[in-house]
Amino acid sequence: MGKIIYQAAARHLTPVTLELGGKSPALVLADCHIPVTARRIVWAKFLNAGQTCIAPDYVLVDRSVEGPFLEALKSEIRRQHPAGKELRENYLRIINQANFTRLERLLETSPVSFGGERDPGGRVIEPTLLHPVGFGDEIMQEEIFGPLLPVVPFDQLEEAVDEVRNRPKPLACYIYSRNRKTVRTLLRQLSFGGGAVNESVMHMVNAQMPFGGVGFSGIGSYHGEAGFRCFSHEKSILKKPARFEPPFKYAPYTPGKKKLFQRLLE
Repeated sequence: MGKIIYQAAARHLTPVTLELGGKSPALVLADCHIPVTARRIVWAKFLNAGQTCIAPDYVLVDRSVEGPFLEALKSEIRRQHPAGKELRENYLRIINQANFTRLERLLETSPVSFGGERDPGGRVIEPTLLHPVGFGDEIMQEEIFGPLLPVVPFDQLEEAVDEVRNRPKPLACYIYSRNRKTVRTLLRQLSFGGGAVNESVMHMVNAQMPFGGVGFSGIGSYHGEAGFRCFSHEKSILKKPARFEPPFKYAPYTPGKKKLFQRLLE
């Protein structure tokens, strides 16, 4: 859709700002605070039933903490989205039938480890964990935009980074780790629109921080001053009095004028 809009704008040389989306990863490292990490990811992922452009699209988790992290995710889903009446009152429907049908197709071809119940009549899919998931699975080939969270374990952080870098640049990226050096390295290695460390989604809340994508996740950024500059044209105007005009500006360009000009530059 972004390409279609860009092509239409190009015919009229109309500038564009595109906020598109993509598969935004959450990297969960072995040294993270697991209960807090699970709580923040569950909130961010299932906010608006997963239908936000900066939701964590999938989780990359160090295999050494895979088990405890999965249990923490399940516990948080039960706490934040309890089944029954409370789920109906505090949860949202899938936006339309087309997206519901697409999500059902992805759900049917994925390994469900928690949740998975749906109500076609109400267009509701409960918070769902998919595990174990690999990068070759169908769920990993497109942005999910729904309450399905794939959990992808990794053995070496370098391998996980390579998998992210080999795919289109995401709109957001979230890193959960207490090792500042590792975090700095990851922020240098990965290209994405914006993100957070030990948090998800909340970087968009600050209206003064520029928000936008890079590459396939978008063009340009807005919010605060960045928004003013993005949607404005900075028109430069030079105003000059007519009382004096330097002669060396005009031809013929003699050796004397050249020396004078060089002296002014010094």
